[in-house]
Amino acid sequence: MVRRTKEEAQATRHRLLDAAELLFQAQGVSQTSLQQIAQRAGATRGAIYWHFKDKADLFNAMMERVTLPLEAATCEANAANEDPLAAIERVMVQALTLMATDAQTRRVFEVATLKVEYTDDMAAVQSRHLQARNECVVDFALALRQAARRSGIKLPVPVAAAANGLHALISGLIQDWMLDPGAFDLVASGRHVFQVYLAGLGFDRSAAGASTTQAAQRACKAVA
Repeated sequence: MVRRTKEEAQATRHRLLDAAELLFQAQGVSQTSLQQIAQRAGATRGAIYWHFKDKADLFNAMMERVTLPLEAATCEANAANEDPLAAIERVMVQALTLMATDAQTRRVFEVATLKVEYTDDMAAVQSRHLQARNECVVDFALALRQAARRSGIKLPVPVAAAANGLHALISGLIQDWMLDPGAFDLVASGRHVFQVYLAGLGFDRSAAGASTTQAAQRACKAVA
C-alpha cells in the first residue's frame, strides 16, 4: 500500500509537470496560474504545494527533466586525450540533434527562452539560467584556451570574449531555428558555423582543406 501511494504521488507530480510544460508554452509562465496547472493535470491546488514550494520551484523541476542544448555542451574540455574543441563539437552536435528530434526538449527550451519573464517571484529561475550560462561559458573558455595552447596560436580576442561569442552563436542559431524549423537543418548548420567561428579565431581544423571551409561558409550564408 505504501509503495502504491508513493507511485501515485510520483504519477501526480509528473502530470503536474506535463501540464505546466504545455500551459507555459501556450500562454507564457506569468500568465499561467498554479490553479490552471492543477486543473489541467486533474489534481488539486494542494497537490501542487505538496510537491512544489511555488511556481519557480515547479518551473525548475520542469527544467531538470531535460538537458538543454547549451547545458549539455559543457564539462567536455577536460578530456585527457581528445582535442578540447572536438569534444565541445561532439557534445554540441549531440545536443542539437536532441533539440531537433525530441519534442519535449524543444518545448522546454522554448518556454525557458521565450515564455518566461524574470519577475520578482521568478528570481530563482533567473539565477538558474545565469548559473547554467556562466558554467557553459567557463567551459568554452577552457576549451578554447587549451586548444590555442595545443595549436600554438594566439587568439585575436581575449578568451573570455571568444567564449561569450561562441555561446551567443549557438544559442542564437537555436532560437532562429525555433522561429521556423523548416528553414534550415539545425545540426548541419550548427556544425558548419562552429567551424567557421573557429577558423575566424585562427584554428585550422579542416583535414580536407579549402572545400570544407567553403561548405561551411555556404551554410553560414544560408542561415544569415
